[in-house]
Amino acid sequence: MATTGDTGTVTHETVQLANGLSCSLPSSSPLAKLLKSQRTWVGPSAKERLGILRRAKTVAIVGASPNPARSSYFVGTYLQQSSDYTVYFVNPNADTILGQKAYPDLASLPVVPDIVDVFRKASDIPAVVDDVLAIGAKTIWVQLGIWNEDAARHAEENGLTVVMDRCIKVEHARFHGGLHLLGFDTGVISSRRTLR
Repeated sequence: MATTGDTGTVTHETVQLANGLSCSLPSSSPLAKLLKSQRTWVGPSAKERLGILRRAKTVAIVGASPNPARSSYFVGTYLQQSSDYTVYFVNPNADTILGQKAYPDLASLPVVPDIVDVFRKASDIPAVVDDVLAIGAKTIWVQLGIWNEDAARHAEENGLTVVMDRCIKVEHARFHGGLHLLGFDTGVISSRRTLR
């Protein structure tokens, strides 16, 4: 929407507020920029995330790296060793990762994974959402530090469950007794059988 004043054309944009209401503001206004930068999308609750992890049997890691210094390598190692998930690695530039075959894309996987865990930059997330939708997966889990609110809303509108800006390793360990609520190692040693 545009309105014309003495100085020419002023563009307006509709901004979604945290309370669910929206308003139209001049695009160049500081308030519009501030509101646009704030996060209004809210993902699944802790209980819902636990449910996602409990129901899953397979996880595909998009952007998996064979480099041990990368966080995707660490997360892949954790999921292989500390969970019952069957883990698939997706990287078009690698043949194997952590001793397993790496696949060039999601469409090449032998199964439709329950969770697609994503290690890609925020601007790549819309394309990954399209790939997840194309193969019929139900959940996209975007790793800690990666945020694309428009992609999350688009994914949800198309029936995907979306977890964003959360580490699947941290969440799994937290729910299974290995981490404090804030993500720190609890140091607890227990004979209690953990949930996997």
